[in-house]
Amino acid sequence: MMNNEQKAAGSASARNKYCFGMGTIGRDMFYSMVSMFLLVYLTEVLDLSDSIMWWITGVFTTLRVFDALNDPIMGLIVDNTMTRWGKFKPWILFGEIVGGVAMILLFTDLGLTGAAYIVVFALLYIFWDIFFGANDTAYWSMMPSLSLDQKERERIGAFARICANVGLFTVVVATLPVTNALGNVMGLKSAWSLYAVIVTALMFLFSLTTLLGVKEDRDWFKPEEPTGLRELFRIIFKNDQLLFVAIAMMLFSVGYMTTTSFGVYFFKYAFGDENKYSVFAAVLGVSQIAALVIFPLFSKRFSRKTLYTAATALVIAGDILFFCAPMNMLPLGIAGVLIFVGDGFIQLLMLMFLADTIEYGQWKFGKRNQSITFSMQPLINKLGGALASGVVGVTLILSGINSAATPADVTPEGITLMKSAMMILPLAVICLGYVIYLFKYRLDEKTYTKILEDLRNRGDILG
Repeated sequence: MMNNEQKAAGSASARNKYCFGMGTIGRDMFYSMVSMFLLVYLTEVLDLSDSIMWWITGVFTTLRVFDALNDPIMGLIVDNTMTRWGKFKPWILFGEIVGGVAMILLFTDLGLTGAAYIVVFALLYIFWDIFFGANDTAYWSMMPSLSLDQKERERIGAFARICANVGLFTVVVATLPVTNALGNVMGLKSAWSLYAVIVTALMFLFSLTTLLGVKEDRDWFKPEEPTGLRELFRIIFKNDQLLFVAIAMMLFSVGYMTTTSFGVYFFKYAFGDENKYSVFAAVLGVSQIAALVIFPLFSKRFSRKTLYTAATALVIAGDILFFCAPMNMLPLGIAGVLIFVGDGFIQLLMLMFLADTIEYGQWKFGKRNQSITFSMQPLINKLGGALASGVVGVTLILSGINSAATPADVTPEGITLMKSAMMILPLAVICLGYVIYLFKYRLDEKTYTKILEDLRNRGDILG
C-alpha cells in the first residue's frame, strides 16, 4: 500500500499533468488561427492583389526568420527570471496579453491599403510573433521541471499534445463554418474579427488552468548562476544532441506545416467542395488525438527509435496515397489518417527528444538551461512556418489560385503544382529529418538513465 507521501506525490503529479495540458487547448487554438488561417483571411476575405501578396509573402518569410533568431534570447531571459511566481508563469501571462491584442488586430480590417497596409501588417505580425514566442518558450520549458522520469514525461507530454490537438483541430474544423455563418449576419470581415476575439478569450480562459493549477517543485535542482549572453551560443551549438534534434524538428515542421496550410485550397480548388474540408479536418483531428492517446501503450513495448521509424513509414504511405488518390473522400480520408497518426507520434517523440537534451546539456556543461533549450521549439516553429508560408504563398501565385475568380479558372497544371508542393516536398523534408535522427541522435533510454545517475552523484540533481 502507498504511504501518505506517495499518495501526495501521485496526486500532485496528476494535478500537474491535467492542469499543464489543459492550458494549451486555447494556446493552440490561438496559434493555429494565425499559422493556418491568416493567409486564408488575406486571400479569400480581404482578397488582396497579387502585388500585395508578393510583399506579404516576403513579410511572412523575412520576419519569421528574423524573429526566430530572437527566441534563444527569450529563452535566456526566462532562464534568468526570478520571481515569487517562478520563471515560467509571468512570461506565459505577459506573452498572451500582448500577442492576443496583436492577433485580433491582424484579423481586423483597419481600412488601410497599399504600402500603409503592408507596414502596419508587418508591425502587428512581429508583435504577435515575438510575444507568442515568449509564451510558447515559457510554457513548454516548464514541462521538464515537472518530472525527470522519461515515462512520466511521456504521459505529461502526451496529454499536453492531446490538448494541443484538441485546440488545433477545433479551430481547423470550426473556422470556416462559424465565420461563414457569422458572415451572413454581419459581413465576412466583421465575422472574422469577432471570431479572432473569441479565440483569444478562450486562450486566456484555458491558460488559467496552468497559471493557477500547476505546482512546480523548485527544490529538485541545485541553485545555478545566471547564464550570460556569451554562453548562449555555446549552449546551443556545443550541445550536439540539441542541435541534431532541432534540425530534425525543423525539417518535420516544414513538412507538416506546408501540408496542413494547403488544406483549404486543396478542397476548394482541387476537390471542388470547400465545405468538405471541415469534415476531412475532423477525421484528421480524431486520428491524431487517438495516436497520442495510444502512444503510452506502444512506448511500453517498443523503443523510441522503433516508434519513430514506424511513424515515418505511415507518413510516407499516406502522402503517396493522398497524391495519387482520385477526388473521393474515402481514399483521401484513409491517406489522411495514415499521415496524421504518424504525425501525432512524431510530434510527441520530438518533444521528448528535446526535453531529454536538457539533462544532457546539464551533464555536459553543468547548467540545465531548460528555457534556452525549449526556445528551440518556437524558433523551429517559426522557421518552419516561414518556409512553409513562403512555399504556400509562391505556389498560390504561380499556380494561378490567388488570381482565380472561381475554382474553374485554375488549370490542371496549377492543381498539379499545388498538390506537389503540398505532398511531395513535405515528404522529402520529413524523411530527411528522420535520417538525421537515425544517424546522429544517441540519447536512448539506457544513455539517459546513466546521465541522470551521474547528475545525482555529483549533486546537480537533488530530488
